Amino acid sequence: MDVRTFRARTMHDALRLVRNELGPQAAVLHTRELPRGLWTWFTGARDIEVTASVEVNVPSHLTDLRPPSRDADDSSDEVEPMEAEWRGEETAAAAQVRLPALGELGYRSRFRGARKEQLSSLDSLVEQLSRGREPSQRPELPDALFRLFTDLIDAELSEEFARELIDRIRGSASADDLNDLMLLKARLARFIEEEIRVTGPIEPAPGECRIVAMVGPTGVGKTTTIAKLAANQRLREHRRVGLITVDTYRIAAVEQLRTYADIMDLPMEVVATPREMRAAIQKFSDFDLVLMDTAGRSPRDEVRIQELKSLLHEAQPHEVHLVLSAVASLPQMQKAAEKFARVGVTSLLLTKLDEATGLGNLLPLVRSSRLPLSYITNGQNVPADIEPAERRKLARVVLGLEQIHV
Repeated sequence: MDVRTFRARTMHDALRLVRNELGPQAAVLHTRELPRGLWTWFTGARDIEVTASVEVNVPSHLTDLRPPSRDADDSSDEVEPMEAEWRGEETAAAAQVRLPALGELGYRSRFRGARKEQLSSLDSLVEQLSRGREPSQRPELPDALFRLFTDLIDAELSEEFARELIDRIRGSASADDLNDLMLLKARLARFIEEEIRVTGPIEPAPGECRIVAMVGPTGVGKTTTIAKLAANQRLREHRRVGLITVDTYRIAAVEQLRTYADIMDLPMEVVATPREMRAAIQKFSDFDLVLMDTAGRSPRDEVRIQELKSLLHEAQPHEVHLVLSAVASLPQMQKAAEKFARVGVTSLLLTKLDEATGLGNLLPLVRSSRLPLSYITNGQNVPADIEPAERRKLARVVLGLEQIHV
C-alpha cells in the first residue's frame, strides 16, 4: 500500500503538497503537529505532518446528510466551487471526501460531526500504517530545564547526550522541582557523577612490586606523565621507583626520560625486545613501583599495536593506563580506546585539560570505553599538574561550575 507523508509549515502548504504529489482524489489518513527541533523550544513553532494515500478507500459517512435533491443544473453549478472553498478552510482530516452540493446553512456543522465519526473509524488503520514510524512528541521544555540544556551544549556535550540527561531529570522531578534551577543543577551533577568511574591513585601493596605501564597515541604526554608520577611516588611517598622505557622510536625520547631519572636519582632501563623486558622486570623485582613508558602508537598501526602487546605480555603489568589528550576529538579518543583495548588497558588517564575548552567528550568516552579514570593532568610542570581523578570534581568541571587546578 502506497502511504505517503508530507511535512510543511502550515496545513494549507501540507495539503497543497498532497494534491500536487497524489492528485485531488488522495485520502488524508492522519494529521499531527511536530516540533521543529531546538527552535520549538525557543518559539513554540511547530510543523504540520499529513499522511495520505490514493490507494485507501475511505467510506463516506455523509449519505444521511445529503440535502434534499435539487435540479441537476443547480447541483452541478455548486459542487466544485464549494468543495474548493471547503478544502481551503477546513482541517486536513476530511480532505479525502468529495462534498455534495451545499444547499443549507447548517450543513457544515453537521458535516463536522460526521467527520469526527469518520476519523474515529480510521484510527486503527492509521495506527497500523504508522506503527514504528511516529516519534513521540516532546512536550515543551520548562525554562529551568532549557537553561540546563543550553549549559550542557555550551560545555560541548553532544545534543543527543544532553537530551538524555535532561530527560532523566524531567522523569525524576516533580512539577515543583522543575521550577527550582539550583535543585535541578545539583541533580544533573549527580547524574553526571554516576556516569564516571574512577580507580583512585596508584597504591603499591607492602612487599609488592607493582608494575604500571602507560600506553597511547603519539603526542599525548606519556613521558611527562610518568615523570610526574615517579616524582610524587619517590619524593612524597618515599617509595623505591624504577623506570623502564620501550620508546626507542621517537628521537630523544630515551634522553628525555633519562634526564628526569637523573634529576630524581631513579634507576632506568631501556628495553627493545621481550627478552630485555624480562631482564628489566627481574632487576626491579624488589622495588615498590615500576613505571613503564611506551612509544606512541597510531591506533591504525596494527603491527605496532601487536608489538606493544608482546612486550606487555612479558612485563605482566598490574595496571595499563591509556593516556589520551583532552583536546582530541571524541571519535579519535573512542577509536584509540577501541584499538588499545587489545593490549589489556585497565584505565584512562586524561592529559592537557589546561588546553581543552570543555570536557563534553568525557562522558561519552567513559561510557563507550567502559573504563574508569585514574588521573588527570593540567599542565607540564613536574611533579605538579597531576592528581587522581575525582568524580564530584569532574562532574562540576563538565558543568562549568569549577576549573581544574592541580
